[in-house]
Amino acid sequence: MSVKIGYLLPTRESIMEGRPEAEPLLNLAERAEGLGYDSVWVGDSLLARPRHEPITLLAGVAGRTKRVKLGTAVLLPTLRNPVLLAHQVATLDQVSSGRVILGYGIASDVPNVRAEFRAAGVPFEKRVGTLMEGMRLCKALWSGKPVNWDGRWHVEQGVLGPVPHQPGGPPIWGGGSAPAALERAGKHFDGWFPTGPDAKGWGEQWRKVQAIAREAGRKPDALEAAVYLTLAVDDNAAKAEQRIDDFLQAYYGRRPDILKKHQACFAGSAGAAAEYLNSYIEQGARYLVLRFAGEHERQLEIFAQLRAGLKS
Repeated sequence: MSVKIGYLLPTRESIMEGRPEAEPLLNLAERAEGLGYDSVWVGDSLLARPRHEPITLLAGVAGRTKRVKLGTAVLLPTLRNPVLLAHQVATLDQVSSGRVILGYGIASDVPNVRAEFRAAGVPFEKRVGTLMEGMRLCKALWSGKPVNWDGRWHVEQGVLGPVPHQPGGPPIWGGGSAPAALERAGKHFDGWFPTGPDAKGWGEQWRKVQAIAREAGRKPDALEAAVYLTLAVDDNAAKAEQRIDDFLQAYYGRRPDILKKHQACFAGSAGAAAEYLNSYIEQGARYLVLRFAGEHERQLEIFAQLRAGLKS
Protein backbone atom coordinates (compact mmCIF):
# COMPACT_ATOMS: atom_id res chain seq x y z
CA MET A 1 0.00 0.00 0.00
CA SER A 2 1.48 3.35 -1.02
CA VAL A 3 1.87 6.09 1.56
CA LYS A 4 -0.53 9.00 1.25
CA ILE A 5 0.52 12.63 1.66
CA GLY A 6 -1.73 15.44 2.88
CA TYR A 7 -1.24 19.21 3.04
CA LEU A 8 -2.49 21.53 5.79
CA LEU A 9 -3.80 24.86 4.52
CA PRO A 10 -2.39 27.89 6.42
CA THR A 11 -5.72 29.15 7.75
CA ARG A 12 -4.22 30.21 11.08
CA GLU A 13 -1.27 31.96 9.46
CA SER A 14 -3.57 33.86 7.09
CA ILE A 15 -5.34 35.48 10.03
CA MET A 16 -2.11 36.08 11.96
CA GLU A 17 -0.70 37.95 8.96
CA GLY A 18 -3.83 40.02 8.34
CA ARG A 19 -4.80 38.19 5.14
CA PRO A 20 -8.30 36.79 5.78
CA GLU A 21 -9.23 36.38 2.11
CA ALA A 22 -10.14 32.79 1.24
CA GLU A 23 -9.08 32.91 -2.40
CA PRO A 24 -5.33 32.34 -1.74
CA LEU A 25 -6.19 29.32 0.41
CA LEU A 26 -8.42 27.86 -2.29
CA ASN A 27 -5.64 28.42 -4.82
CA LEU A 28 -3.22 26.51 -2.59
CA ALA A 29 -5.71 23.64 -2.34
CA GLU A 30 -5.95 23.50 -6.14
CA ARG A 31 -2.18 23.61 -6.40
CA ALA A 32 -1.79 20.73 -3.95
CA GLU A 33 -4.22 18.62 -5.96
CA GLY A 34 -2.39 19.46 -9.17
CA LEU A 35 0.92 18.37 -7.63
CA GLY A 36 -0.49 14.99 -6.67
CA TYR A 37 -1.16 15.41 -2.96
CA ASP A 38 -3.80 13.00 -1.68
CA SER A 39 -5.63 15.33 0.70
CA VAL A 40 -6.06 18.90 1.91
CA TRP A 41 -6.57 19.65 5.61
CA VAL A 42 -7.65 22.54 7.84
CA GLY A 43 -7.33 23.20 11.56
CA ASP A 44 -9.93 24.43 14.02
CA SER A 45 -10.27 27.05 16.74
CA LEU A 46 -12.91 29.61 17.63
CA LEU A 47 -11.02 32.23 19.63
CA ALA A 48 -7.84 30.70 21.05
CA ARG A 49 -6.05 30.56 17.68
CA PRO A 50 -8.36 32.36 15.24
CA ARG A 51 -8.72 30.99 11.72
CA HIS A 52 -11.34 30.24 9.07
CA GLU A 53 -14.20 28.00 10.15
CA PRO A 54 -13.14 24.54 8.90
CA ILE A 55 -16.36 23.01 7.59
CA THR A 56 -17.26 26.13 5.64
CA LEU A 57 -13.78 26.45 4.13
CA LEU A 58 -13.65 22.78 3.16
CA ALA A 59 -16.93 23.25 1.28
CA GLY A 60 -15.11 25.91 -0.74
CA VAL A 61 -12.19 23.54 -1.31
CA ALA A 62 -14.64 20.85 -2.43
CA GLY A 63 -15.93 23.19 -5.12
CA ARG A 64 -12.42 23.88 -6.42
CA THR A 65 -11.06 20.31 -6.42
CA LYS A 66 -12.10 16.94 -7.82
CA ARG A 67 -9.96 14.26 -6.23
CA VAL A 68 -8.27 15.16 -2.94
CA LYS A 69 -9.73 14.04 0.37
CA LEU A 70 -10.84 16.86 2.67
CA GLY A 71 -9.78 16.57 6.29
CA THR A 72 -9.88 18.34 9.64
CA ALA A 73 -6.57 18.44 11.52
CA VAL A 74 -8.05 18.56 13.97
CA LEU A 75 -11.67 19.48 14.60
CA LEU A 76 -12.79 20.24 18.16
CA PRO A 77 -16.26 18.62 18.08
CA THR A 78 -16.93 19.43 21.73
CA LEU A 79 -17.31 23.11 20.82
CA ARG A 80 -20.28 22.27 18.59
CA ASN A 81 -23.77 20.90 19.09
CA PRO A 82 -23.51 17.37 17.64
CA VAL A 83 -26.85 17.53 15.84
CA LEU A 84 -25.68 20.63 13.97
CA LEU A 85 -22.24 19.11 13.42
CA ALA A 86 -23.73 15.89 12.03
CA HIS A 87 -25.77 17.96 9.57
CA GLN A 88 -22.80 20.09 8.51
CA VAL A 89 -20.48 17.13 8.01
CA ALA A 90 -23.12 15.14 6.15
CA THR A 91 -23.72 18.05 3.79
CA LEU A 92 -19.98 18.56 3.23
CA ASP A 93 -19.61 14.87 2.47
CA GLN A 94 -22.37 15.14 -0.12
CA VAL A 95 -20.93 18.34 -1.62
CA SER A 96 -17.55 16.59 -1.98
CA SER A 97 -18.98 13.25 -3.17
CA GLY A 98 -17.63 11.38 -0.16
CA ARG A 99 -14.18 12.90 0.33
CA VAL A 100 -14.36 13.88 4.01
CA ILE A 101 -12.04 12.61 6.77
CA LEU A 102 -12.91 13.82 10.27
CA GLY A 103 -9.82 14.19 12.44
CA TYR A 104 -10.74 15.20 15.98
CA GLY A 105 -8.99 16.38 19.13
CA ILE A 106 -10.03 17.04 22.73
CA ALA A 107 -8.09 20.37 22.94
CA SER A 108 -4.93 21.13 24.89
CA ASP A 109 -5.12 22.35 28.48
CA VAL A 110 -3.79 25.91 28.19
CA PRO A 111 -5.41 29.16 29.39
CA ASN A 112 -6.57 30.52 26.03
CA VAL A 113 -8.18 27.19 25.09
CA ARG A 114 -9.99 27.04 28.43
CA ALA A 115 -11.23 30.59 27.73
CA GLU A 116 -12.43 29.44 24.31
CA PHE A 117 -14.50 26.68 25.90
CA ARG A 118 -16.01 29.13 28.40
CA ALA A 119 -16.96 31.44 25.54
CA ALA A 120 -18.70 28.53 23.80
CA GLY A 121 -20.52 27.56 27.02
CA VAL A 122 -18.83 24.14 27.18
CA PRO A 123 -17.36 22.80 30.47
CA PHE A 124 -13.68 22.18 29.74
CA GLU A 125 -13.29 19.49 32.42
CA LYS A 126 -16.08 17.43 30.82
CA ARG A 127 -14.80 17.71 27.27
CA VAL A 128 -13.84 14.04 26.82
CA GLY A 129 -17.20 12.64 27.88
CA THR A 130 -18.94 15.33 25.84
CA LEU A 131 -16.81 14.45 22.81
CA MET A 132 -17.49 10.72 23.02
CA GLU A 133 -21.25 11.11 23.44
CA GLY A 134 -21.37 13.72 20.70
CA MET A 135 -19.55 11.46 18.24
CA ARG A 136 -21.90 8.57 19.06
CA LEU A 137 -24.88 10.84 18.42
CA CYS A 138 -23.40 12.00 15.10
CA LYS A 139 -22.92 8.41 13.96
CA ALA A 140 -26.46 7.51 15.01
CA LEU A 141 -27.85 10.41 12.97
CA TRP A 142 -25.67 9.51 9.98
CA SER A 143 -27.48 6.18 9.78
CA GLY A 144 -30.53 7.98 8.40
CA LYS A 145 -32.78 6.09 10.79
CA PRO A 146 -34.99 7.73 13.44
CA VAL A 147 -32.91 8.56 16.51
CA ASN A 148 -34.09 8.80 20.09
CA TRP A 149 -31.45 10.19 22.43
CA ASP A 150 -31.64 11.11 26.10
CA GLY A 151 -28.28 12.27 27.43
CA ARG A 152 -26.47 15.59 27.27
CA TRP A 153 -28.70 16.23 24.25
CA HIS A 154 -32.31 15.19 23.70
CA VAL A 155 -33.53 13.94 20.34
CA GLU A 156 -36.97 12.51 19.68
CA GLN A 157 -37.42 10.49 16.49
CA GLY A 158 -34.83 12.70 14.78
CA VAL A 159 -34.07 11.86 11.16
CA LEU A 160 -31.13 13.58 9.50
CA GLY A 161 -31.18 14.56 5.86
CA PRO A 162 -29.04 14.40 3.90
CA VAL A 163 -26.97 11.60 5.34
CA PRO A 164 -23.28 11.50 4.34
CA HIS A 165 -22.25 10.25 0.92
CA GLN A 166 -20.06 7.66 2.67
CA PRO A 167 -22.32 5.01 4.23
CA GLY A 168 -22.36 5.41 7.99
CA GLY A 169 -20.45 8.68 7.79
CA PRO A 170 -16.86 9.72 7.09
CA PRO A 171 -13.92 7.99 8.75
CA ILE A 172 -13.06 9.46 12.15
CA TRP A 173 -9.42 9.69 13.22
CA GLY A 174 -8.48 10.32 16.84
CA GLY A 175 -5.70 12.73 17.68
CA GLY A 176 -3.48 12.72 20.75
CA SER A 177 -0.66 10.65 22.22
CA ALA A 178 -1.78 10.25 25.84
CA PRO A 179 -2.72 6.71 26.95
CA ALA A 180 -6.42 7.61 26.97
CA ALA A 181 -6.14 8.92 23.40
CA LEU A 182 -4.60 5.62 22.28
CA GLU A 183 -7.49 3.78 23.96
CA ARG A 184 -10.09 5.91 22.20
CA ALA A 185 -8.50 5.45 18.79
CA GLY A 186 -8.00 1.71 19.18
CA LYS A 187 -11.46 0.95 20.57
CA HIS A 188 -13.78 3.39 18.85
CA PHE A 189 -12.46 5.15 15.77
CA ASP A 190 -11.09 4.58 12.27
CA GLY A 191 -7.56 5.91 12.61
CA TRP A 192 -4.94 7.42 14.89
CA PHE A 193 -3.63 10.90 14.06
CA PRO A 194 -1.14 12.41 16.57
CA THR A 195 1.23 15.35 16.17
CA GLY A 196 4.25 13.35 17.30
CA PRO A 197 6.44 12.39 18.95
CA ASP A 198 9.59 11.21 17.13
CA ALA A 199 9.35 8.28 14.71
CA LYS A 200 10.45 5.63 17.22
CA GLY A 201 8.02 6.89 19.86
CA TRP A 202 5.26 7.11 17.26
CA GLY A 203 5.90 3.49 16.26
CA GLU A 204 5.76 2.28 19.86
CA GLN A 205 2.46 4.07 20.42
CA TRP A 206 1.03 2.84 17.12
CA ARG A 207 1.67 -0.75 18.15
CA LYS A 208 -0.19 -0.02 21.39
CA VAL A 209 -3.15 1.29 19.39
CA GLN A 210 -3.11 -1.88 17.30
CA ALA A 211 -2.99 -4.06 20.42
CA ILE A 212 -5.92 -2.16 21.96
CA ALA A 213 -7.92 -2.61 18.75
CA ARG A 214 -7.14 -6.32 18.68
CA GLU A 215 -8.19 -6.77 22.32
CA ALA A 216 -11.44 -4.95 21.53
CA GLY A 217 -12.22 -7.45 18.78
CA ARG A 218 -11.39 -5.06 15.96
CA LYS A 219 -9.07 -5.56 12.99
CA PRO A 220 -5.92 -3.48 13.60
CA ASP A 221 -5.09 -3.38 9.88
CA ALA A 222 -8.38 -1.58 9.23
CA LEU A 223 -7.21 1.45 11.24
CA GLU A 224 -5.42 4.29 9.45
CA ALA A 225 -1.94 5.02 10.78
CA ALA A 226 -1.42 8.76 10.35
CA VAL A 227 0.86 11.47 11.69
CA TYR A 228 0.84 15.29 11.58
CA LEU A 229 4.27 16.80 10.92
CA THR A 230 5.57 20.37 10.86
CA LEU A 231 8.41 21.02 8.41
CA ALA A 232 10.73 23.67 6.99
CA VAL A 233 13.10 22.70 4.17
CA ASP A 234 16.15 24.79 3.34
CA ASP A 235 19.72 23.91 2.41
CA ASN A 236 20.75 26.20 5.25
CA ALA A 237 19.77 24.08 8.27
CA ALA A 238 20.15 26.96 10.72
CA LYS A 239 17.82 29.12 8.63
CA ALA A 240 15.25 26.31 8.48
CA GLU A 241 15.47 25.77 12.24
CA GLN A 242 14.95 29.47 12.89
CA ARG A 243 11.92 29.45 10.62
CA ILE A 244 10.39 26.57 12.58
CA ASP A 245 11.04 28.35 15.89
CA ASP A 246 9.59 31.65 14.68
CA PHE A 247 6.56 29.82 13.27
CA LEU A 248 5.81 27.93 16.49
CA GLN A 249 6.28 31.03 18.66
CA ALA A 250 3.90 33.09 16.51
CA TYR A 251 1.36 30.28 16.08
CA TYR A 252 1.04 29.23 19.72
CA GLY A 253 2.56 32.10 21.71
CA ARG A 254 4.69 29.57 23.58
CA ARG A 255 8.38 28.66 23.68
CA PRO A 256 9.40 26.56 20.65
CA ASP A 257 11.73 24.32 22.67
CA ILE A 258 8.80 23.25 24.85
CA LEU A 259 6.45 22.74 21.90
CA LYS A 260 8.99 20.60 20.02
CA LYS A 261 9.01 18.10 22.88
CA HIS A 262 5.41 17.23 21.99
CA GLN A 263 5.12 18.07 18.29
CA ALA A 264 7.02 16.37 15.50
CA CYS A 265 9.05 19.06 13.73
CA PHE A 266 11.74 18.91 11.05
CA ALA A 267 14.13 21.58 9.78
CA GLY A 268 16.85 20.87 7.22
CA SER A 269 17.64 19.94 3.64
CA ALA A 270 15.32 18.18 1.20
CA GLY A 271 17.39 15.01 1.35
CA ALA A 272 17.25 14.95 5.14
CA ALA A 273 13.49 15.62 4.97
CA ALA A 274 12.99 12.49 2.86
CA GLU A 275 14.91 10.46 5.46
CA TYR A 276 12.78 12.01 8.19
CA LEU A 277 9.52 11.07 6.48
CA ASN A 278 10.83 7.58 5.75
CA SER A 279 11.59 7.09 9.46
CA TYR A 280 7.85 7.30 10.18
CA ILE A 281 6.98 5.11 7.22
CA GLU A 282 9.38 2.45 8.50
CA GLN A 283 7.49 2.48 11.80
CA GLY A 284 4.17 1.86 10.03
CA ALA A 285 2.81 5.31 9.15
CA ARG A 286 0.64 5.21 6.05
CA TYR A 287 -0.68 8.78 6.00
CA LEU A 288 1.57 11.82 6.44
CA VAL A 289 -0.12 15.22 6.86
CA LEU A 290 2.35 18.05 6.35
CA ARG A 291 2.21 21.52 7.89
CA PHE A 292 4.74 23.93 6.40
CA ALA A 293 6.40 26.71 8.39
CA GLY A 294 5.93 29.30 5.64
CA GLU A 295 6.92 29.38 1.95
CA HIS A 296 3.93 27.24 1.02
CA GLU A 297 4.26 27.33 -2.76
CA ARG A 298 7.93 26.36 -2.59
CA GLN A 299 7.44 23.69 0.07
CA LEU A 300 4.54 22.15 -1.87
CA GLU A 301 6.83 21.76 -4.88
CA ILE A 302 9.70 20.33 -2.83
CA PHE A 303 7.64 17.65 -1.13
CA ALA A 304 5.83 16.73 -4.34
CA GLN A 305 9.26 15.95 -5.80
CA LEU A 306 10.41 14.14 -2.65
CA ARG A 307 7.45 11.78 -2.80
CA ALA A 308 9.09 9.59 -5.45
CA GLY A 309 11.86 8.75 -2.98
CA LEU A 310 9.60 7.72 -0.13
CA LYS A 311 9.27 4.09 0.89
CA SER A 312 6.01 2.26 0.30
